[in-house]
Amino acid sequence: MELTVIGTGYVGLVSGTCFAELGNRVTCVDKDASKIEKLNQGIIPIYEPGLTELVQKNSTERRLFFTTDIISSVQKAEVVFIAVGTPPLPNGEANLQFIEQAARDIAIAMNGYKIIVTKSTVPVGTNEKIKGIISEITNHSFDVVSVPEFLREGSAVHDTFHPDRVIIGAEKIDAGEKIASLHRPLTEQIVMTDLRSAEMIKYASNAFLATKISFINEIANICEKVGADVTLVARGMGYDQRIGSSFLQAGIGYGGSCFPKDTHALIQIAGNVEYDFKLLKSVVEVNQLQRFNVIRQLRDTLGSLNGKMIGIWGLAFKPNTDDVRESPALEIVAYLLQQGAKVKVYDPVAMENFRYECNHESIIWCSNAIEASVDCDALCLLTEWSEFKTIELLQIEQVMRQAVLIDGRNVFSKEEIERTNFTYYSVGRPIMNRIQTKMVTKA
Repeated sequence: MELTVIGTGYVGLVSGTCFAELGNRVTCVDKDASKIEKLNQGIIPIYEPGLTELVQKNSTERRLFFTTDIISSVQKAEVVFIAVGTPPLPNGEANLQFIEQAARDIAIAMNGYKIIVTKSTVPVGTNEKIKGIISEITNHSFDVVSVPEFLREGSAVHDTFHPDRVIIGAEKIDAGEKIASLHRPLTEQIVMTDLRSAEMIKYASNAFLATKISFINEIANICEKVGADVTLVARGMGYDQRIGSSFLQAGIGYGGSCFPKDTHALIQIAGNVEYDFKLLKSVVEVNQLQRFNVIRQLRDTLGSLNGKMIGIWGLAFKPNTDDVRESPALEIVAYLLQQGAKVKVYDPVAMENFRYECNHESIIWCSNAIEASVDCDALCLLTEWSEFKTIELLQIEQVMRQAVLIDGRNVFSKEEIERTNFTYYSVGRPIMNRIQTKMVTKA
């Protein structure tokens, strides 16, 4: 098929590239001329494993193109995907200005029948709104189809090629079936729905996963008080097929571009129809509080943080991405700086993005994990990069001023910690946290 994708963010760029890999001819459009220029040079603006190679391959084989020319791109396409951002407004609602502008741009460019596919995460009723905007501008026939994305940053290419399911919301069977045929090379697990149900499935899915994360973090907090090990509790729970093991890893909470935005948006969607979504409000509150357990543990160990040197391992909200949006590290570092601490930070790929969001004279930007631990009074692991999992802790202990390790992702095992003199704290593993009770301080 001849496809056009409007928007070259995570969703648009990954989806467009993967559709090209399946043999379609894909044009990706963006109004940011500098971004398009870089893409045409093979420079990828996001860190996503496997994406650079696929972009270069399909660009070379003339199946993938990048342009700022939306008119010609829409006119030559059979199917036009809308994959622009829907950032949150101050009240939590999704900002639809980019969606609405894309709809107007498509309508102006229309030269015949098109299927307009919404990939962006949008509130219930948005696809009907898109239909109304386009209808007011053009007399050409078209259909609007909703295909919400379920990509995880850090594994977006894999998720595109191996989806658990594809949701297709459509008013007309023919339009829905054509979009289904585009996705059948990926999976036979295709669920056909109406437009509003498709929109709701995306929000409901992300809200449920966020709920699982906040639930296991609450269980972890209780485990610390009663002497149970949350990793064993989660393992025992996960064998129950009704529960499953995914998203039961206790830690310092979720972040990123989806869960925080979508939970707030769903709360607002419910509020707009006069429904108080109490459960989801609690999920958001728990997640917000969870990241400050790191601060509590630092205070309990070091007392005043003023003048202390704190090392931070991991700035991205999760491994295998450079995305720092809503990352717990943002709030933790900001609080440490507010308390007068000096902070040494390191992340394998997210340093530049973090510097853009949080640049301060008391931040020391390090080139590797060891450098970020030298002369530190405590070290906080906030993102579970594989690089940190395999590091030699004895070497880290030797270069620190005080051997204090706050493991916000439960990366290290009892055996690894027992070989060191670290005062060690993890999440929901009180037996681990009591391994070393005497803080080792170097002169």
